[in-house]
Amino acid sequence: MEVEGNQTLVTDFVLVGFTTNPLLRIILFVVFLVSYTLTLTGNLGLMALIYLDSRLHTPMYYFVGSLSFLDIWYSSVYTPRILYDCVSKNNHISLAGCAAQFFFSAGLGWSECFLLAFMAYDRFVAICNPLLYTTAMPKKLCVQLLVLGAYVVGFANSIAHTANTFCLRFCGSNVINHYFCDVPPLVKMACDDTQVYELILTALIGFNLLAATAIIVKSYIGIVAAIVRIHSAAGRRKAFSTCSAHLLSVSLFYGSMLIIYSTPNSQHTPNWDKANALFYTVVNPLVNPLIYSLRNKDVKAAFKKAWGRFLAPK
Repeated sequence: MEVEGNQTLVTDFVLVGFTTNPLLRIILFVVFLVSYTLTLTGNLGLMALIYLDSRLHTPMYYFVGSLSFLDIWYSSVYTPRILYDCVSKNNHISLAGCAAQFFFSAGLGWSECFLLAFMAYDRFVAICNPLLYTTAMPKKLCVQLLVLGAYVVGFANSIAHTANTFCLRFCGSNVINHYFCDVPPLVKMACDDTQVYELILTALIGFNLLAATAIIVKSYIGIVAAIVRIHSAAGRRKAFSTCSAHLLSVSLFYGSMLIIYSTPNSQHTPNWDKANALFYTVVNPLVNPLIYSLRNKDVKAAFKKAWGRFLAPK
């Protein structure tokens, strides 16, 4: 704590986590440890399959592998801290640590947001121009979309979000009723007028979500128009199946983000925020490799081939 005038400013925070019950904390530790292990295994395994199998060296799987890479780091921002808080009696996090967690959370989150948008454009090109797909989506363009379009834009937004949030002064109680440093609980702790902050936050989130959503919506309008023009039912099913995994990922990620950040601060409750945040911090990175593998014939064929090589006598 630090005294400034008549106010005691917060210099560190206490993360409440999910529960203070010792037995429940142990149970949650096991659940999150299993979840994190499966997340790492699933995403690393999918990346390895894409790298090893030449049939998966296409723009689509380049983006899927990039999504797995992002999900590994995204879940690593949250889950190790959750595991630590489940078994530790010291749930303190410094102001600098809180800002660092917030920075990487926002940077990786916005990067994934735009990566999903570019994946929609990739599906649009694949379905609308299948014969020119590899020509229209060369590796150089894929790298530019990933590095410049996703990472640079994502972390530029993160710098703006972090600077806008941590220019606020926090006073009073230093207890954050959450499992990570997020916008809603931090805003409630601010001892400054947050009207300007909230306007900037709304403008930043609104502009970026509109830009990413516009890319997705425009891409899927073109995809639907192309699918309608396909005469055979089998052809339409095949075309739609190539988009189903992406649509599910977008629904999970954007849905949970929109719910938590479009809800007015006055209507936020700690338990609601925690439950909703679990979808994009823990659940989404866990299920993405399943989404892109269970219903994907190419990935299943690559897995069978790799498993066969593993079991083959040396």
